[in-house]
Amino acid sequence: MKKLILLGSVSVFLVNCNKKTETPAPKAETDTAAIVEPVVDTLGPKSFCYMGVTGKDSIFASIDDNLGTITGKLTYKNSEKDISKGDISGFKSGDTLKLTYEFQSEGTKSKRDIFFIQKDNILTEGIGDHKEEDGQSKYADEKKISYKDGQKLQAADCKLVTKALK
Repeated sequence: MKKLILLGSVSVFLVNCNKKTETPAPKAETDTAAIVEPVVDTLGPKSFCYMGVTGKDSIFASIDDNLGTITGKLTYKNSEKDISKGDISGFKSGDTLKLTYEFQSEGTKSKRDIFFIQKDNILTEGIGDHKEEDGQSKYADEKKISYKDGQKLQAADCKLVTKALK
């Protein structure tokens, strides 16, 4: 009996020694630092271009919005009057662009307030009474500005608008 137990133990030992030790294949762990996702710049300036046509008159606007600070260019090309072109600057308050338009027309430099509502790729110019203050034409009462009948500018191709602004 002792021989049988000894023989059984030796055979189990030999069988275990002949087994190949299998090592599991190393898992390929993904390095989260190696995954590159596209960066979306939500803080940089955004550029928009608009154009409006009424009869033979047209308006072109190029607007840069840098976190609510607005700069750009605006040109009125009127068929019966001189062209006015110049720079706009101001700020965005909600959906309203509150801008100062500094422009040249008929050989004279002028400044005036001009407000737009910006909704659904459309700029609508505000219409209201103006008063002269410190050499600048300002809205007499901002609460009485109407956007219902104002000139509407549609989003446009910036290449076309930039060409018209020159």
